[in-house]
Amino acid sequence: MTQPPNQPPQGGFGAPQDQPAHQQPPQGPPPQGPPPQGGFGAPQSPPQSGYGYPQQPGPYSQPGPYGHTGPYAQPQQQPGSYAQQPQAGYGYPQQAPPQFPGAPTPPPGGGSKNPFKGKPVLVAVAAVTALLVIGGTVWAVAGGGDDGKKPVAHESQDDKPTPTTSAPVNQGDGSGDGREENQDLNEGRKPGESKILWYKEAPDAPAAGASAPGLWITGKTAVKAAYKQLVAYNVGDGKPTWDAITFPQKICAVTRQKTSDDTIVVAYESGTGDSSRCNQLQQVDLDSGEKGWSTELKEGGLFDDTITVELAIAGNTVVAGRSMSGTAYDVHSGKKLWDKKKYGASCYPSGYAGGSKLIAVASCGIGSDTEHDEVQELDPATGRAKWTFKIKKGWKVNRAYSVSPLVLFLKKESNDAWNMVTLKSDGTYRSQVQVDENYAPDCSGSVLGAGLTDCTGIASDADTLYLPTEKKSGANSIVALSLETGKVRWRVKSPVDGTTMMPIRMRGTRLIAYVAPSYDTGGQVVSIRTKGSRHRTYKLLQNPQGTAKIESSFYSKAIAYVDGRFFLSTTSLTGDDDAKEKLMLAYGK
Repeated sequence: MTQPPNQPPQGGFGAPQDQPAHQQPPQGPPPQGPPPQGGFGAPQSPPQSGYGYPQQPGPYSQPGPYGHTGPYAQPQQQPGSYAQQPQAGYGYPQQAPPQFPGAPTPPPGGGSKNPFKGKPVLVAVAAVTALLVIGGTVWAVAGGGDDGKKPVAHESQDDKPTPTTSAPVNQGDGSGDGREENQDLNEGRKPGESKILWYKEAPDAPAAGASAPGLWITGKTAVKAAYKQLVAYNVGDGKPTWDAITFPQKICAVTRQKTSDDTIVVAYESGTGDSSRCNQLQQVDLDSGEKGWSTELKEGGLFDDTITVELAIAGNTVVAGRSMSGTAYDVHSGKKLWDKKKYGASCYPSGYAGGSKLIAVASCGIGSDTEHDEVQELDPATGRAKWTFKIKKGWKVNRAYSVSPLVLFLKKESNDAWNMVTLKSDGTYRSQVQVDENYAPDCSGSVLGAGLTDCTGIASDADTLYLPTEKKSGANSIVALSLETGKVRWRVKSPVDGTTMMPIRMRGTRLIAYVAPSYDTGGQVVSIRTKGSRHRTYKLLQNPQGTAKIESSFYSKAIAYVDGRFFLSTTSLTGDDDAKEKLMLAYGK
């Protein structure tokens, strides 16, 4: 196979190399297969993952699109004020969420994308539109749609149903999964095993299935979205902490992040049918269940719709991304802060990643010879770009594996080759991975779409990225990758044969990880020392063997480990009327 250079040539970080295209199974966005030895710049087709979504190993046959100059051009400093920039929606594919025939179906790949992809438009019309974009015509793709009026934050809307509160659907009595009412799930628990603190069943979902996105843990409350509801339980005993919030229509987007004072923003649909839009925004306090401001996200113009929306929080700002633009609000007051629209050479922002920083990805020059993606860090308060990093033609930013430090997972649309790159805080190139490995973070957890930060099983600190490897036989490993050199610092194998271990988060200098259950043992939560020369696993929780079957049946999941408690929840509902569906399990000492 053709190898990239060991050191990046001037002007980039190495020449990525393609892999042959592979057929995509329906499980969801693919993780990454192994970069060729000697360079993180070799895009890979992902091989089959231990988490139920595809990875596709293969030879690296051709030099990448960036030639001797490397895959990325130098960052471009932005002027003091940001240009008007429509944003191609949060990185979600511009399609309605998939249906759920029989079992959950994770979404297709996400991240940056062509804003015209998947639109019900004739090829000829799309071609004409592309010419209009190239020619600098803005009105067709970024012109208002709201008659110049700004959305106004308010307590409720007179002309639309508003969310209501009600008694929670289920009190968590341990029924479901074919078990008798009130059966004690801790019966037969062995010495040293954790106990199930509480267990909750999901609200009824339609036969087509429904999404159950998000999982937010505060000092006292575990909050979960499911179909049309937000439900909240005491972290210790599972008793409802506030009445469930029932929205008029199904939830279609949530903020993966919460603010420092434990608030989130939820989007729900305006109605049903083809005319429905994901445009009703509602702020919620996680500890009290109180509903704050609400507003309607306006349409942005031709092709710039709210069929799918993604939400991201950074600091005191929440950004709502349409298909080709975005609007930012003060997360506490609902006051509109700024719009981000088309800028530069027909650049339409197409994805956002929130957290300690606000990152935007734009699709530029759609349909032209200069088509490419750009990455920016935005000032959350003003929307101004602090820096811009240009990506060469043919490559799309699919995921942000980490925001601080910034680690981007890239894909080549033509053949599903992949790559990763790490940027410094000023937006300049830092490193690319230089290891022959199959990585398998779980990017199949969201059925609403595929946002830039929708992957789990990834953790990072200032100098290291922690990723799970593919489980082929026996157990998988967690690999620590240096963000300075792109090389492996160390690796730790899952402590139980035949199981998969995945990172959860950092806790100081220790990595917290989850070991999936096996056929004869429950899962584990473990701690791994990241400094020094010894990197073995230390068991924090050993989940009961007697409920391993229930634990292993959470195929599409969101997890958290907070204050010694482990929370396991589903992210999709099948709508199966023949059995109670599981929503959440909480484990502790």
